[in-house]
Amino acid sequence: MRPPPALALAALCLLALPAAAAAYFGLTGREVLTPFPGLGTAAAPAQSGAHLKPCDLLKLSRRQKQLCRREPGLAETLQDAAHLSLLECQFQFRHERWNCSLEGRTGLLKRGFKETAFLYAMSSAALTHTLARACSAGRMERCTCDDSPGLESRQAWQWGVCGDNLKYSTKFLSNFLGPKRGSKDLRARADAHNTHVGIKAVKSGLRTTCKCHGVSGSCAVRTCWKQLAPFRETGQALKLRYDSAVKVSSATNEALGRLELWAPARPGSPTKGPAPRPGDLVYMEDSPSFCRPSKYSPGTAGRLAPWPSLTHWFIICQIPCPLLSSLSFPSLPLASPSQLPGPLAAQPSVTRPCRSPSLLVSL
Repeated sequence: MRPPPALALAALCLLALPAAAAAYFGLTGREVLTPFPGLGTAAAPAQSGAHLKPCDLLKLSRRQKQLCRREPGLAETLQDAAHLSLLECQFQFRHERWNCSLEGRTGLLKRGFKETAFLYAMSSAALTHTLARACSAGRMERCTCDDSPGLESRQAWQWGVCGDNLKYSTKFLSNFLGPKRGSKDLRARADAHNTHVGIKAVKSGLRTTCKCHGVSGSCAVRTCWKQLAPFRETGQALKLRYDSAVKVSSATNEALGRLELWAPARPGSPTKGPAPRPGDLVYMEDSPSFCRPSKYSPGTAGRLAPWPSLTHWFIICQIPCPLLSSLSFPSLPLASPSQLPGPLAAQPSVTRPCRSPSLLVSL
């Protein structure tokens, strides 16, 4: 019997880096949003060890399956991370030529594009964030609240201020992902770099929140805990890193005797460019235009853009790619072709194949 697609696809988010690049993120079908059948419901098996079955269905290495079996609640957390990653990616790219569509994702993940770099970072960020939140929510048996100095878990639960356990989350992910691919593999180093960019983005959003206790709000006693920023802020930070991503090649560090990432040398310059910073997303290949349908995306056919108000619309097919890429549009509510003004909705160009980038307006 074939395993539920959502379960298998969610698990691919945590495949070790020795696997093929396309398998790491793994979201290759819309069925990723399908709930786990029987998990978290009254129909779920009640016997002890019922959590083992989801782990056995995941496409993981033997060691990873063993870790998963020792972590009740992990399979559900993996699915939550997959959903969070997918939805945030689609939100951040809703106004781009490539709108984080699932169609063509397998081909995209096999290449070293900027978009691939973003997917790696977004995936690791979602995993880090979701695991930390799952610990504080009590959904994981082997972890609980953040163990910051002076914060007792029992007191935190009493007051309802359980800190997000980022320390456990990052430690577990490091162990779960396991050893990286050989240092001589440029793509492996880029993937690992972008993965850590996502983790660092979550860490940078960790903040201390405090709550006062006392008569009439006197704040005689103050309880503090660690709390992650909303994931939307993390997504926005990663989108900014995508916009300023650095193209890299590789060079051997003679002192350390290993391959390292460097920006390509400028034309006519005998020396290589600077090394990317720890917070930079890195890529190796220039992206396609994403205007026409290809094995990397469905293109922009049929997508509509608001211009520049709710009462005036442009059919995106009529705007050349280079021109539209230099234009900016306000954020407007979603609309379907049936909501367009009558004369425009009747135009045959609404369904004409588009060869231009677009802003997401219709689903």
